[in-house]
Amino acid sequence: MANTELTANIREKMPLCATLGIDAEKISAEEVILSVHWVEELCTSNGMLHGGAVMALADSAGGAAAMANLPEGAVGTSTIESKTNFLGAVREGKVTATSRPLHVGSTTIVIETEVRNSEKLVAKVTQTQTVLRPRS
Repeated sequence: MANTELTANIREKMPLCATLGIDAEKISAEEVILSVHWVEELCTSNGMLHGGAVMALADSAGGAAAMANLPEGAVGTSTIESKTNFLGAVREGKVTATSRPLHVGSTTIVIETEVRNSEKLVAKVTQTQTVLRPRS
């Protein structure tokens, strides 16, 4: 279930989340859960949710998970690599991305994200985030 305060925060920090209608359910260092509802405006042919919308949801969740795990002195992260396996189509309902850190280092953070439509796994994403530090 969407958390109004977390949703407002994630949409402010990542304006694309507002554009896509992404809601935040949980944001912690251990796990981030974001979701989006199927809407026709986010579809490709045959009423299927566009793969780019699925990837944007996963990247947003992964980015939030990386931000929740920033090492001391870091100011942010940026995705430098992302691998998506699409496992099924979404034609209705809510799509939920659950991100968890696999590796938290001083220069990179690796996140794994499962994207589900109800209980059905529709995508698996692994991404690497570079840790951004202030410029001297």
